[in-house]
Parts: sequence; C-alpha cells; structure tokens
Amino acid sequence: MHKLRAANPLESLSGLPSPMSISVWWNGGSILGLLLGFQIFTGLFLSMHYTADMVNTFASVIHIVRDAPVGWLFRNFHANGASMFFVFMYLHVGRGLYYQSYITQPRTWMVGVTILLVSMGTAFLGYVLPWGQMSFWGATVITNLLSAIPYLGPSIVEWVWGGFSVGQSTLNRFFSLHFIMPFLIGGLSGLHILFLHEKGSTNPLGETSAVNKIPFHPYFSWKDMVGFVIVGVVLVLLGFFYPTVLGDPENFTNANPMVTPVHIQPEWYFLFAYAILRSIPSKLGGVIALVMSIVILYFLPLAGMSGSLPSSFTPPYQVVFWSFITFFVLLTWLGACPIEEPYSTLAVPLTFLYFMSFGGLLVLPAIWEGAISR
Repeated sequence: MHKLRAANPLESLSGLPSPMSISVWWNGGSILGLLLGFQIFTGLFLSMHYTADMVNTFASVIHIVRDAPVGWLFRNFHANGASMFFVFMYLHVGRGLYYQSYITQPRTWMVGVTILLVSMGTAFLGYVLPWGQMSFWGATVITNLLSAIPYLGPSIVEWVWGGFSVGQSTLNRFFSLHFIMPFLIGGLSGLHILFLHEKGSTNPLGETSAVNKIPFHPYFSWKDMVGFVIVGVVLVLLGFFYPTVLGDPENFTNANPMVTPVHIQPEWYFLFAYAILRSIPSKLGGVIALVMSIVILYFLPLAGMSGSLPSSFTPPYQVVFWSFITFFVLLTWLGACPIEEPYSTLAVPLTFLYFMSFGGLLVLPAIWEGAISR
C-alpha cells in the first residue's frame, strides 16, 4: 500500500515535506511556473493571427488588436505577462542571493541561472516580432554586438541576420525561435524542480533537515493560490486599464530602416545590462561586461568551497546584498536615461561596484572563516 502511494506523482507532490518557516518569498517559483504557462497559452493564440513577412507584420499586429476576437486582450496579457515574468524572475534570484541558495542548492542554482539566460533570449526575440521602430532598431543594435567577436564576428552577424541587414530572414528565424524556446524553458524548469526536490526546499536559515517540515498540501498550496490571485489581479489591471505603461511609444510606429529613433533602449528588464554595455568605451569590452553581468551568477557556488559560511543575516553580508540591489536599481534607471552627462559618467563607477558586489559575495565566506578562526 505504501508503494502504491509513492508511485502516485500527485500524492508525492502534495505530501512533499516543506520547511514550516518558509515565507512568501518562496512563492516565486510557483508563480513563475504559472506565468510561463500563461505566456505559452496566450502566445499560441497570437501566433495563429501573426504574419512574419516583414511587409504585413506590423499590420498583422494591428489586425490582432482590432479585428481578432479578444485579440487586444491576448496581446495586452502577453506583452505585460513578459514584464510580470521578469519581475518575479528577479525577485526569485534576489531571494536566492539573500538566503544563499547558491551554496545550499548549487545544482538547482546553476539550472536557474540557465533559465534566466534562456528567458532573456526569448524575451529579446519576442520584442522584435511586433516590427515597430524600437523592435527593428533594438534588433539591429543588439545583433550588431556579435560583430565584436574577434575574427568571426562579422560572419556570425550575417549568419544571424540571414543577409546583410535585419530583414525577412531575421524575422522568420526570430519568430521560430521565440515560439520554441518557452518549451525549452519548461524542460529546464522541470530539471530545476528535480534538483530542488533531491534535498527539498531550505528554510531561511539554510537548513534542509526534515525535523521541522510539514506536507506541502494544504499548508503551502493555499499560500500559492493567494499568490496566483494577486498576480492575476495585477495582470488584469495592466491588461484592461494600463496596457501600454511598460511599453515604448516608438513601437507604435511601423519599422523604418531610414529613420533612427532619437533614443534606442530595450525593455525595462534589460536596462541594467544596457547601462553596463554603454559604460565601457571598448565595443568588445562592453559586450564581455554585458554577458558577464548575468554569467557571473554561475560562479557564486564557488563561495561554498569555504568550510565556514557566514549567515545571510550577518551585517557584512547584509551590506553587500543591499548594496548590490541599490546598484542594480540605479543601473536600470541609467539604462533608460539619454546617452549624455551626467548619466554616462555615473554608469562607469556603478558598473564597477555592480561587479565588486559579486566579488564580495564570493570572498566573504573566506574572510568570515579567517575571522572566526582568529
């Protein structure tokens, strides 16, 4: 009888031992799963009316909004759902940093960082699809960064474009990749959950022992439901009342290769990386800094190589963590500012401090161990 219960995945999930002291910050993973499914669902219906032929692409988006039944709602939900996804993605990563999940669950953390990178790529591809002014020029600027790769750069750019500029081939492959990559994110999410359940969720103190654990259902399943309702309410408010508050006005104009927007900028969730890119005078150096602003998260589990670990509640760790959050917010603001003084100058020290805060997270355990031993 016990074996039959263990073979039922639903029962195993509902009875999963979970730390009784975890807070609302642990709801982020389930909310991200909900939003991923929501994005796939709305995107599937949008793709049925979307035309990726460059000539009628912008008109097809207008057709979805004006003529397709509730197409305007699906489009609003899909566009704002992407922003909501990154809100909770960054909150989820921030929670992992605060409670040192990269030390207690290194494999889960590594897969999570991969999900973040693939999600950012998927969001960039999706931003190009409406074929507005900012979509076209954003694609041109970002893909051109590949030309900074020594020797192979120009050839790689032409291969990505499918020609000598952003055009029909680029749009076709971006649409295909944007459609298929969410399923890759879903597969990585399954692997993320699999690694998480090997040890089980940690509590705020980083403990994984089963002493103070209770079943996932009904205690945490209902808490997740409350999170789902709150996210749903926010999405409804954005979709019905403020559908364009997070978008760029330039994207309501059809793409025109002959007219460059005054201020080219990506979506808000890429602004911190865009500010880092602009702060480096060298093109290759800027691209390396841009990539490393996310890839550096892969190196954080190295902090666990120290035998003695500082608690996330110690003053040194709190200073480093909240400094990092401050630098992230300021870089996001600077990424939306024009490329002029004093914004250009401010981005340089903030970029340095952004990477230094990761250095603090890496070396803090060793410093703490030395202080304890003395």
